Amino acid sequence: MPRIDLKQGEQKKHIARALKEIRAGYVIVAPLEHGYVYLADAFSPFAVRAMHVLRGDETGVVAQVLAHSLDTVKGISRAVSPVTQDLCNQFWPGLLSVTLKPSSVLNWDLGDDKELDLFNVRVPKSKFVRALLKESGPLAVASAAPAGDSPMLTINRAQVKDWNVAVVFDNGALKSGPRSTIIEADELTVRVVREGAISLAEMKKIAPAILKQ
Repeated sequence: MPRIDLKQGEQKKHIARALKEIRAGYVIVAPLEHGYVYLADAFSPFAVRAMHVLRGDETGVVAQVLAHSLDTVKGISRAVSPVTQDLCNQFWPGLLSVTLKPSSVLNWDLGDDKELDLFNVRVPKSKFVRALLKESGPLAVASAAPAGDSPMLTINRAQVKDWNVAVVFDNGALKSGPRSTIIEADELTVRVVREGAISLAEMKKIAPAILKQ
């Protein structure tokens, strides 16, 4: 499949190509902050399912969602409390992942057959992916590394030949880094599920009542 070097050419053209493949229901590979990932239209169950198959995920594994901004997240969530919004305003774009209840009008299946009534979302720092999100809307995301493996920091050309994806966007070797911090939020409370790049102490400066799960 095509491999596009993001360090060459115009980003506008690269975004247009990625958008074309996403809207056609295909999976692409792109760089995030600390690893290459699969991206697919979050509202296409066929594309999301294809992404899970590529990773070798077990049934019931749920894809994360990437969004362009907090406003986008508010539009696809049932409720985002003021405290959660404060945390997002402070740490987005970046390595804060937030688990919320989806809007009741959404028609998507991220891998749980719509049973969990929760989804995990973040706004990434990656310039290419964030520019794509502005045009595409929310995207389902999963590591391009096989399930259980460490993040993929480089594109292996031999491995690319075996990927059933529409296009690979290569930005060279990525820097390794910490995992995102995960919080779960509802109308009343915010809980830290996994402490990662952003510490509990940092979050307490914004949300003193935040809980550690």
